[in-house]
Amino acid sequence: MAVLNYRHLYYFWVVAKEGGFSRAADRLDMAIQTISAQVRELEKSLGYQLLKPLGRGVTMTEAGQAAYARAEEIFQIGQRIAQEVQQAASGQGVRLAVGLSDGISKLAAHKLLGPALACPELQLLCHEGEFDHLISELALHHLDLVLAGQSAPHNANLRLSSQLLSSSEVCWYGPSTQIHKADVDQFPQSLSRLPVLLPTQHSPLRASLDRWFDGLQIQPRVVGEFEDSALMSVFGARGLGVFPVSTMGEEDLALMKGLKLLGKTEVKEDIHAIFTRRSRHHPLVEMVVRAVD
Repeated sequence: MAVLNYRHLYYFWVVAKEGGFSRAADRLDMAIQTISAQVRELEKSLGYQLLKPLGRGVTMTEAGQAAYARAEEIFQIGQRIAQEVQQAASGQGVRLAVGLSDGISKLAAHKLLGPALACPELQLLCHEGEFDHLISELALHHLDLVLAGQSAPHNANLRLSSQLLSSSEVCWYGPSTQIHKADVDQFPQSLSRLPVLLPTQHSPLRASLDRWFDGLQIQPRVVGEFEDSALMSVFGARGLGVFPVSTMGEEDLALMKGLKLLGKTEVKEDIHAIFTRRSRHHPLVEMVVRAVD
């Protein structure tokens, strides 16, 4: 098999992105004939036609679309090399941009990111937001990783993949001043009389909890709903009410004084890591994903 000429591949990639040889020639400041000859050499080496005429420009054949998808990965990674080399040479940290879906437990997310947090050169950027917005930012390569309560959407154009990082039981905690022995003994029915804090309706965990309440015929006395689970924990610890938290995030609750375990449930909170083909090779993303392999 002939060795792939990456210069030829680069010219093809630019032509495909620009939609024609003329625009590619302007971008590269080269003659159209030169670029055309390089693309023909690539097609000859691969044995397939990659581009075909369309109006005044060109479009990709099916073989061309396959080649373009790989070229996109190759040259986007290549664009990061200079930045990463500069960071390494200057002693700058390794940048990791993470999106946290506003419906997941931030305490659990903190634990799942533990392998990356242990990196001494880490430069962490955390963004919280709605799932669809974070997925868009990931697809545009503005984020390296998204942690969410659901897997990657089935959209071939986005080219996203996901992996389940954790599926942990949900427990209920609350301020020790409000939880008495009878509340613990009568859990979960005691949730009908205790003030309850819940995630908002768009959270996958909220849907699971609502089904659990319905199955037990419990009408919770909801006094607060939160998009941010960490904020819900803070308000709970300050006396507003009892709240659910996954066992994955229980350890961090020790940072909040005066909390008491009310009871455990069979409800599970799932957290998925979502990434692009490109970001899957980010060393810190690999560390997070590999930790649960």
